Amino acid sequence: MKEQTLVWFKADLRLRDHEPLFRAVEKGLVLPVFILDERLLRNHPLGFRRAGTFRMAFMLAAIHDLRSRMRKAGSNLVFRMGLPEVILPALSKQYHCTQLFTAHEVADEEIRIQEKVKEGLTALGIGFSAFENSSLFKEKDLPWPADQVPDVFTTFRKGVEQNWNIRPAFLSPEKVQTWFDGDWGEFPTLTALGYDEIQYDHRSAFPFSGGETEAWKRVTEYFWDKDLLRNYKETRNGLIGIDYSSKLSAALSHGCLSARLIYEEVQRYEHERIKNQSTYWFVFELLWRDYFRAVARKYGAKMFMANGIQQEPKHWKQDRESFEQWRLGKTGHDFIDAHMRELLRTGFMSNRGRQNVASYLTKDLGIDWRWGAAWFESQLVDYDVHSNWLNWAYVAGVGNDPREDRYFHTESQARKYDPEGVYQKLWLNESGGIR
Repeated sequence: MKEQTLVWFKADLRLRDHEPLFRAVEKGLVLPVFILDERLLRNHPLGFRRAGTFRMAFMLAAIHDLRSRMRKAGSNLVFRMGLPEVILPALSKQYHCTQLFTAHEVADEEIRIQEKVKEGLTALGIGFSAFENSSLFKEKDLPWPADQVPDVFTTFRKGVEQNWNIRPAFLSPEKVQTWFDGDWGEFPTLTALGYDEIQYDHRSAFPFSGGETEAWKRVTEYFWDKDLLRNYKETRNGLIGIDYSSKLSAALSHGCLSARLIYEEVQRYEHERIKNQSTYWFVFELLWRDYFRAVARKYGAKMFMANGIQQEPKHWKQDRESFEQWRLGKTGHDFIDAHMRELLRTGFMSNRGRQNVASYLTKDLGIDWRWGAAWFESQLVDYDVHSNWLNWAYVAGVGNDPREDRYFHTESQARKYDPEGVYQKLWLNESGGIR
């Protein structure tokens, strides 16, 4: 008799390089499931939703695409909304699952939810297995135990470069067989979830939609059709347009692509086109992502505390008025306001912008960095718990930055990266944009 495995999809909304799905298909019949966690729809104490409009829209598009691809493979995708720790044990019991496969988590809240799911399944005699499904490197392939990961990125990078071991990506299953004969579930619309419909802003540097299909279209466009990877290092600090960077961060954070798949595509590009500093730098950025996952695993809940992983006393202001001015792009500092308005209207901001607005909030205004991280969590279409919170801690001076008191001088940054003020004029002009 074939085993009946429930595969719980989370931030891994793809078929290719999906180890839980691959292993489940190997074993027999598969029940693919996605749970929209109701906690994402709740409000943060500061008054905005944990998952804002742009992030939610991208996620909904990604699960639509996942269902479509599942159907082409002969299956479907069960959709439910609520608490995973309640729904998954009940669903597993009702449909006689022998085990549940899912992605391994390393951040505090996600671990706690995963453990509750596991406890519920164990009580029913149902197996549970979690696979490392999001990083370049497996934890056991790193040159240090989890609790000894270096606190400085350069040390981490040099260590993994000397012990390079990235395993090959898993293929998409040609066929996914299921036994499920129940209600697959209808996907909600944004408005049904209480969000406003998105009005597209033609100034946006991120006009992309969610899903594995769209992610591969962007890879093809950026790498091959436009041949933009060869100049990535020179253009990555850009501010305007879709092509100054790959714009694959949202696909990565929602798991429409895996880091390993992108790495393999870079390798192919190096073989067929060119290997240079830009291709190295692209992988370098993927290493940062792995590094933050490793740090999250090492420090757990400390990464969300006011004093960060360093646990050195800091005195943060709780100034709601100043925070709201920052959040809405009304500080009076053009370079900051332009970036914050771009984020508000599109759900995206350049890496250069993120560093500057975070520095301004924490260093110039002295406001609690966790407020800024929470706003980014809500607003960013490419929100990733590890990268977001640890980057904020880094800039705030309570994270992994080896340089004390790093500070981004707003005016000098504007002169360097927007010398003609083109970007600032673009986003401070409120006469147009929405179409």
